[in-house]
Amino acid sequence: MSFFISEALAQAPAAAADAPGWQGLIFPLGLVVIFYFFLIRPQMKRAKEHKKLVEELQKGDEVQLQAGMMGKITGLTDTAIEVEVAEGIVLKFRRAAVEAVLPKGSLKEM
Repeated sequence: MSFFISEALAQAPAAAADAPGWQGLIFPLGLVVIFYFFLIRPQMKRAKEHKKLVEELQKGDEVQLQAGMMGKITGLTDTAIEVEVAEGIVLKFRRAAVEAVLPKGSLKEM
């Protein structure tokens, strides 16, 4: 019999509060689905396209590199390419550094 603390009355617990079950998983699963469709899947698609682009490089292709340089491929190996950026100036880069293949003749227009 305390004057400051009231005694708790026993109550039956609510059915929904007793078992969180699958309702507690809706939000985390929704986040996983959103991350997959908006972040993971597009990134995998871009990576697949870039891998295909790098595998299909040929001698004579005009390319733009990630550093912003543009030139014509003069030599290829399994891991590297040789790019002529100006007349008589040939630089060696990794194949993965290729950002885009330009249409033929686009370097002459610049």
